[in-house]
Amino acid sequence: MDSLVVDVTRRRFLRQTFAFSALAALGSVPGIAAPQTSDASAADLLMIGDWGYDTQHEAQAGVAVAMRKYAQNRRLRTQALLMLGDNWYGALEGGATSERWQTQFEQLYPASVFDCPSYAILGNHDYQRWPESKVEAELEYARAGRSRWKMPARWYRFDFPERNPLITFIALDSNMPFKDGTSDHGRDFTLTPQQQVEQLAWLEAEFKRPRATPFLVVMGHHPVYSDGPHGDHPVLIRDWDPLFRKYKVDLYLAGHDHDLQHLEFENHPTSFFLSGGGGADLYDLKIDPSKRGPFAQKVYGFSHLSVTSEKMVLRHLSDGGSILHAFTKTRDGKVNIA
Repeated sequence: MDSLVVDVTRRRFLRQTFAFSALAALGSVPGIAAPQTSDASAADLLMIGDWGYDTQHEAQAGVAVAMRKYAQNRRLRTQALLMLGDNWYGALEGGATSERWQTQFEQLYPASVFDCPSYAILGNHDYQRWPESKVEAELEYARAGRSRWKMPARWYRFDFPERNPLITFIALDSNMPFKDGTSDHGRDFTLTPQQQVEQLAWLEAEFKRPRATPFLVVMGHHPVYSDGPHGDHPVLIRDWDPLFRKYKVDLYLAGHDHDLQHLEFENHPTSFFLSGGGGADLYDLKIDPSKRGPFAQKVYGFSHLSVTSEKMVLRHLSDGGSILHAFTKTRDGKVNIA
């Protein structure tokens, strides 16, 4: 996307943010404070990104404890976990048989609390060679079929919940050069050009397929737009954003920037929701959310998506379990900030 288009988009983003801020300040937006128990008619999932840090595990453990307490205290019947990439930093010695699968996944997010599928996508650190790429190990761990870990391919589609689905999810591999012909991290962190072409063709074919679910959600590790230090992604804006608009994607989920964000564009059908506070070191924001938002915060935490046939409710929560930000989105695309 050229600089003029980006500038125009940001001005529209600014006007939309001011509108959200004014409504919230006046208290005229319908509230969506979380109930102490889950809505019996809703399907619920929790998500984290950037969680599998290799050297210091205190932050990851703190977020994991908060997730467990949140689900237990609210008697939440969690029907899926979403692992939004950068699942493994550093070495994953032993690959699919590494002890880290037990200590940093199976035990921290236990089946006793989260007896559900855990849908995972790949981040840049999963591609990082240390000395070998961890991608094949993650795919192999899923193929073994002995875990809740679900990653049937680098990109795939699934419906949620498994029975009487309400959301069609498109899980993508966003690891591609930040600009054409270049890469911030070298070849180990990106898809090949041929894989990029194949995924893009697959994506539009999936968008064209009939679906019976009321909501369409895409997830990829890298944000299309971000107020964090990595910023907006020119290649994803060029390749994916037009398809999101054309096929009216309701929600895009990402990580990569180590914070929690929610961004809205004027006249854009897609809400951009970033959950990257799962345990890796936190990042300073590059853009203040008062200028482009409605929400961004440098904080450890996780996120909760609750869906019925009429609306989605999304919440960002701190590692202490408190709700930091929440909004609803209806089938007709109306967004209400709590």
